Amino acid sequence: MKAAILVESKKPLVIDDVSLPERLSYGQVHVKLNYTSICGAQINEIDAVKGKDNYLPHLLGHEASGEVLEIGEGVSTIEVGDHVVLHWRPSKGIQSQTPEYKWNNKKVNAGWVTTFNNEAFISENRLTSIPKDFNTKLAPLFGCAVTTAFGVVNNDAQIKVGQSLIVFGLGGVGLNIIQAASMVSANPIIGVDLLENKIEMAKNFGLTHGINSSNLNLEEEIKRILKGNSADVVIETTGLSKVIESAYKNTNKDGKTILVGVPKKGDNISIYSLPLHFNKILKGSEGGQSKPDEDIPRLINLMDNDKMTLDGIITNEFELEDINKALDLFREGSAGRILIKLS
Repeated sequence: MKAAILVESKKPLVIDDVSLPERLSYGQVHVKLNYTSICGAQINEIDAVKGKDNYLPHLLGHEASGEVLEIGEGVSTIEVGDHVVLHWRPSKGIQSQTPEYKWNNKKVNAGWVTTFNNEAFISENRLTSIPKDFNTKLAPLFGCAVTTAFGVVNNDAQIKVGQSLIVFGLGGVGLNIIQAASMVSANPIIGVDLLENKIEMAKNFGLTHGINSSNLNLEEEIKRILKGNSADVVIETTGLSKVIESAYKNTNKDGKTILVGVPKKGDNISIYSLPLHFNKILKGSEGGQSKPDEDIPRLINLMDNDKMTLDGIITNEFELEDINKALDLFREGSAGRILIKLS
């Protein structure tokens, strides 16, 4: 298979041929991948934001679409020929051992799912079957961005009708948080970003008020929109300590601050914690506690019935050979979701 390999932290990925194992292990599924998208988690891995990477060299990626070529012993939820979404959150089925790939006769580490490669051996519980007529370019977004966002709104924040919401960071997850919040009738829905084009895009997903924090006074704008109040729910997606502090500060005394973005190791926050002893909540999210085998079919049903949209969320497409260019563009922050064509 062709793969993008992380050989050294904070360096470009190496594109090369990697050998698949000779046979599938119990609970593994051989998948031909069609498209993958890039998530901030991969940038964090490449840049080693959590500290030293002890698994180099290794493969990357956790949201993709593909087609099943072969199933291993014990697999019961997936069949040959199925179209599937690859996701990092476990769902029904077996959790297999991780595959042992070879590159230049040396082991390349990989988890239960990797997607920066045009084929893979995937753990059954990291796959969910989807209708064969569903758009293979949109399907990768259900591997993380969409399921995480809707999970954050439904499971972590549990937003009620009419509650006010602020979302910091309007990337792929942020945009879908806006959409999910709109669907449960949060109001107002305020989005904060440094880029005007992302604020404009978010208006297509249900944003009622946008704040460009590069040229507006954030605190004053929030108070103006909320008529002197703080927000019932604030969701932070950037992982930047100063933004996390601002998110917490702008949450009302009995509101919820939900942290989706992952901070760099050592990038600590400073908050006034007394409100946490009463009704204020500060909570970290792990993928919105989503259950892919349940959530993906429900979300696709909403798409099929025009109850939600992903129009415009994918702004760029690259070939696997150009993945480092795609990663650089992601780091710039100006793009929506970036797609990598794998086959």
